Amino acid sequence: MKLEAQWVVGFTDGRGRFHVEVAPQPGTEDGVQVRPEFSIVRPPEDAQLLHALKAYFGVGVVRNDHDGRLAYRVRNVRHLHDVICPFFMKHTLRSRTHVAFLKFRRVVRMMMEDAHHEPDGLEAIRRIAAEMDVGRSR
Repeated sequence: MKLEAQWVVGFTDGRGRFHVEVAPQPGTEDGVQVRPEFSIVRPPEDAQLLHALKAYFGVGVVRNDHDGRLAYRVRNVRHLHDVICPFFMKHTLRSRTHVAFLKFRRVVRMMMEDAHHEPDGLEAIRRIAAEMDVGRSR
């Protein structure tokens, strides 16, 4: 299945999620782990679409999610920075997902600069992540 850039944008507008989790992680230097994630979750009948997205971007994984669904996920910060973010900067999202993406991109860029290992940077990331989750209906 060959995908077109504008189809990917539209599908992401409707089904995509840009999320940043700041979670406790005992045993790490900071005691927390920052986990940015781009994902699209679909029923098993759409497995071909998720695998086509993985092939289109050349990064990420397709795995079982909860409730019997499948998810295409990209969590690797380098892949998010080098592949996912440039794609959505070039091909602009049209829905409120665009606002979440811009905040997500800020966090990914901060992580590439190791800001998440500094107290001020980590606090800024926490604030951005909290803003991203306000009013989420999904």
